[in-house]
This record gives sequence, structure tokens and C-alpha cells, in this order.
Amino acid sequence: MGSLVSEEPLSLTQELDLLAFGQRLRHLRKQRGLTLSELGERVSRAPSQLSLLENGKREPKLSLLKSLAAALNVPVEELLRRQPPNRRAQLEIALEEAQRDPIYQSLGLPKLKVSARVPNDVLEHILALYEELKARAAKGTATPEEARVANAELRRRMREQGNYFAEIEKAAAGALAAVGYRSGALSQSMVMALVSHFGYTVHTVQDLPRSVRAIMDLRNRRIYVKHQQVGMHSPRTILLQTLGHLVLGHRKPRDFADFLRQRTEANYFAAAVLVPEQAAVPYLKEAKQNRALSVEDLRDVFAVSYEMAAHRFTNLATHHLDLTCHFVRNDAEGIIYKAYENDGIVFPADEQGAIEGQRLCQQWAGRQVFRSPDRFSVYYQYCDAPTGTYFCVAHVDPSRERDFAITLGVPYKESRWFRGRETTLRTKSNCPTGDCCRRPPAELAQRWEGYVWPSARANSHVLAALPPGSFPGVDDTDVYTFLERHSQD
Repeated sequence: MGSLVSEEPLSLTQELDLLAFGQRLRHLRKQRGLTLSELGERVSRAPSQLSLLENGKREPKLSLLKSLAAALNVPVEELLRRQPPNRRAQLEIALEEAQRDPIYQSLGLPKLKVSARVPNDVLEHILALYEELKARAAKGTATPEEARVANAELRRRMREQGNYFAEIEKAAAGALAAVGYRSGALSQSMVMALVSHFGYTVHTVQDLPRSVRAIMDLRNRRIYVKHQQVGMHSPRTILLQTLGHLVLGHRKPRDFADFLRQRTEANYFAAAVLVPEQAAVPYLKEAKQNRALSVEDLRDVFAVSYEMAAHRFTNLATHHLDLTCHFVRNDAEGIIYKAYENDGIVFPADEQGAIEGQRLCQQWAGRQVFRSPDRFSVYYQYCDAPTGTYFCVAHVDPSRERDFAITLGVPYKESRWFRGRETTLRTKSNCPTGDCCRRPPAELAQRWEGYVWPSARANSHVLAALPPGSFPGVDDTDVYTFLERHSQD
């Protein structure tokens, strides 16, 4: 129970824990007919100090927890149970959390102090109105335009920092040190040790709701995952991404921009655990010295997907290797799903500056790899673009749903550090403003323009439609029903 010692930082759930702890302490005290003064005498504390505990405004030290448990004749675990002691306590905790929400605070209402005389149905009404207020606020902000603006802003921040986040690296290193990691690929047993270190257990299930990749049960300290791969993500990657929210102290997202930031940070944490900085940097520096940098080698050494290896390379390249680079994930039609750059290359973008959902130039490696005789082998090429010549390495990561090309590129002068630099394949792109691929050749246009009526397939994309809610696309009813079903396991 060291997580409640005052010297420890608060985690994702501990603020809520303090409220639940305070409610449970008050419930047990009153159940035994004790006043604050009487309980204070038993544990050698002033009534005012205990009042702060009961109101969730102070974090108890382990020694005080033991004294309180002894005075109330209950195990320490009884005081620390996450579930509120009764419906009334649950409502009061929910109202306290609601009043801390910026959406609630924007109403400008004075702090509502709930006395014992306020009936439960009044609290139920207030909380129902608050939930409707949240839903309406979410409907007003979770638009495709807002999403694209948020995504463009996040990419700008990533570019400014060279896609390197020191605090997340530190958090990942601390977690690995706590379970005795030394070097090499992270074993499954070490992943489970990490989960256990943070006080959680893993439950593999078949009936996880379709709208989620994992569920963290904060009450019973469980993480539910599927046993098979979800999209491009392996179960251990999803598990570490979910754990990342806990380790990084994330709260319920305020808006889509906050949701996107948290998701990116959790993904970064998972990659920093699976490809640890302390092991990956010396390996990459040696490979650079030997002029043999290779995404596929990084993938194989740390037993991760090609996409994670390529994206992790972007985290470390500028900060540790003095290299600028770009990264793209696109489908066979060239639609960009994820991208990053700090090497000057210009991606196609909309008026909000967002590149996700745009179509990649046909001359770029991410498109050319799909035309390769062996699309699942590593593909190398140089591309002459308006901003310079780039050396690119592309690979198709197959999945059950659709195939995606993963591309890592660097300016021509940096190609000397990479394996595959001897390739003779070279293309020329005038995009994003040129006519190298956007417009059909004049001869074809002359023959067919006005004689074609294609039936377009709907273009579904992660930023195209955003359902309302703090976690876009997640069906709360499905999630709560799932947890209720498994809480008795």
C-alpha cells in the first residue's frame, strides 16, 4: 500500500481514491458511533486533521492508516476499498468530481456543499443534468474540423521537440528499473511484472466491447484485454498503452485535443517500454557508426512491429543521433493515417493544416512499395521532391483488416548512415502542389474526360467522424455492462 504514502506522487486514480477513502472513513466512524474528537483521541490526531481526511483533501501516511484501521477494528484493506460504502457516498463522490470539471465550473456556480439533509434524489438530478451538459459540450466540439485542428497542433508540438518527450522516457525507465529490466527485448513475464508493480492484474477475455481495445477497471484494479491482436496492435502493446494512462497520471479527457494528446503519450510510453532508451540508443549509435542503421534490425532486436520500430526511431533520431527524419503510415490508396516530420518534407494538408486523411503522392515510397514485386520485403528508394532529395525505407505491415505501408525517410545527406542506400530506384515528385500524380496525363484526360461516372466508395477515416463523449466512439453502456458482468469473476 505504498502508493498512499504522502511522499508518493498521485496516480491516475488516487484523487478519486482519496474521496472514496474519506467517505469510507466517515461511514465506519459513524457506524461505530464515534465523533471526530473521539476518533482523534484514539489515533492521536486533531479532529481538524481527520476532517480533512474525510473530505478527501489530505493524503494519509501509512502509519496513520494502520492506526485508523486499528481504532475502527477493521483491516487496512477495508479502508482502501475503491467501492464507496453506500449509494449516498457514491453520489457525493460523483458530485465532488463533477464540480472539479471545467465544464461544470464554466457555469460560474458557487461550490455546493452537500449536507446530510440533502436527499439522494436531489443529487441524482444534479448529476443527471451534469451528464447531459457534458454530452452537449462533447457534441459541440467533437467535429472533424476540430479534430483536424487538434491533430495539426499536436504534430507541431511533436516537431518542435524532435518527437522526443523526456518526461515519458523517464517514466518508462523508472517503471522498467522497478521490475529489474537490464537489456534486450522485453519478455512477457516482465510485462506482467510491470502490471503487477502498479497494483493491477490482467484478465484476458473474449467478450470485450467492440468499441474499445482494453478496459481498466479502477475499482477492482484489473485490466481487461483480448487474447488476439487488435488491428495493428499486439495484446502486450495494448496492455502497455493502457498502463501508460495510469503511469502518466491521465485524467478523463476535457476535449478531443486532450484525448488525442493522452492517446499519443500512452502510445509513446508503450514504445519506450518495449524499445527502452537505455538499450536502444547504444545499439543505434553503433549501427550509425557502422553505417548500418536499419528499422528492420531494430524491430527484430526488440521483438516489436515494424511500425513501432520506425516510429520509435523518430523518438530517438534527433535527440540522440543528430538526424532529422519523417514517418508515414498510409494504406494502399495512399490515404495518410499517421505522419511526422522534422526534416523539411512537405505533406499534403487541408486548410486546417491537418495531413491525416490526405492522399500521398504516388511517387513517394509509401505508394511505390505497393507496386513492388514483393511488397512485404523492405523497399528502398530516393525521391526528388521540391524541398530536396530524400532516402526512404518502406515496408508493408499486413493485417486482417487492411495493409498499411510504413515509411521512414531522411534527407539525402543522411542516407550514408543507412543500410539500403545503394538502391538505384529513384522517383521525382512535384507534390503537394505539382501535377506529377494529382491530374491524369493529358492524353488520357483527352480521351476519357466526360465519359466516366465512377461510383465512389465511402472514405472512412479515424478523423472523419467523431462520436460524442470523453472517449470518442466508446459505448459507455457496453463498457459498464461488461464490467458488471465480470466484477463477480
